[in-house]
Amino acid sequence: MAAVARRLGPYTPMALYRHVLNKDGLVDLMLDHVTGEIPLASEPGGDWRADLRQVALDSRHRVKRHLWYAQLVPTRPPLGPRVMRRTEFLLQVLIRQGATVGDAMTYTALLDRHIFGSAQQEAEELAMRRRHGLHTPEQLTQAITAARELAAAGGRHPALTEWMTSPTGADMDEQFALSLAFLIDGIATRLPAPER
Repeated sequence: MAAVARRLGPYTPMALYRHVLNKDGLVDLMLDHVTGEIPLASEPGGDWRADLRQVALDSRHRVKRHLWYAQLVPTRPPLGPRVMRRTEFLLQVLIRQGATVGDAMTYTALLDRHIFGSAQQEAEELAMRRRHGLHTPEQLTQAITAARELAAAGGRHPALTEWMTSPTGADMDEQFALSLAFLIDGIATRLPAPER
């Protein structure tokens, strides 16, 4: 609360309590505010997959902009008006494809776990890279190739050794898009048969 008060100007932490009941109330407002930055159409469109993908990508963009967001989301009940609006939009997309409300909520929770869980992992990976001075993709590649002797020892990990010799693969954004596609494809298999 003291840090927030300092950032707002010449305020004491106690002055903030005129606007929020406690720290949890402040966190609720912060989460709801950032969720409100996620653009949503007024109604789901004609392509349910595109709707889910766009909300997921826009949510990911906001999370990457505010790394603290993904860490705080699981600590608070999703009850802010903007959070509920986003949830309702996702539920409506899925219900219009024949999902029950319960199934739609399950699929929405899975999407959010993917969005926020991957963001938490990325934040930790980036922190680890900074701690080890790996600020560029080239520095990361050099660190991986330098460690390949560990994988090569004893010849027990030939595929890993080969990869560590010349690391390639999708970056974090590409991995997110790929796993999001897998998740949406999986949801599609559980929707009523006419959609499939």
